[in-house]
Amino acid sequence: MKLDARMTMFMTLVATFMVCLVVGDLIGGKLVSFEIFGWKGLISAGQIAFPVTFILTDILNEFYGKRVVRRITVLAFFMVGLTLCIIKLADLLPIWEGTTASDWKGFNQESWHRVFTQAMQIQIASMFAFITSNFVDISAFFIIKKLTGNRFLWLRSTGSTAISQIIDTLVINAILWVWNANFTISQYISICISSYGIKLVAAVAITPLLYALHALIEKRFGIAPAEGEAEE
Repeated sequence: MKLDARMTMFMTLVATFMVCLVVGDLIGGKLVSFEIFGWKGLISAGQIAFPVTFILTDILNEFYGKRVVRRITVLAFFMVGLTLCIIKLADLLPIWEGTTASDWKGFNQESWHRVFTQAMQIQIASMFAFITSNFVDISAFFIIKKLTGNRFLWLRSTGSTAISQIIDTLVINAILWVWNANFTISQYISICISSYGIKLVAAVAITPLLYALHALIEKRFGIAPAEGEAEE
């Protein structure tokens, strides 16, 4: 089967989206602290990868339509779930006895468990936060697009992200707060504020990249936006 430019680009965008989502969940267990003007914030290392998923959601919305993006969102949800199931099965396998030797420099059972399964609750929380917020993002994107008469790509992109990420931030951290007895109210508020702030800044910062990628796909590869959803 010969792939045309539209299908090749679609496969590339979806593959990149899936990788960033899965990797973002896997590294999300690392919490990173920072300080700005005396204010201390706390974010997940997953914020390295997630801004890429924002821009790809918007690009897929533009060129392939909301029905396609909704299917991608559901597929991505199950791919993250499949990843976690594989990790759990690998964790249950008996580890080679040689890893208990004092001179063994690779993973032992404790380090494997700590690296790959310690953040399982964060990853599960992220799954449900993602599917909820992404459906909101898709709907908000097209509501804004309808109101603005198919203009202002930056507005529907940043606006939909700003709306959806409120839900994403509150949901994932609420689940973590319920699961983790040591997660205090003040820590919940702090990580919500800092995480949402980072997401909002990232959404604005990647706007030039959004336009560049939009122009590249439309002009360089000759792929037109989805019929009835084109930007004026």
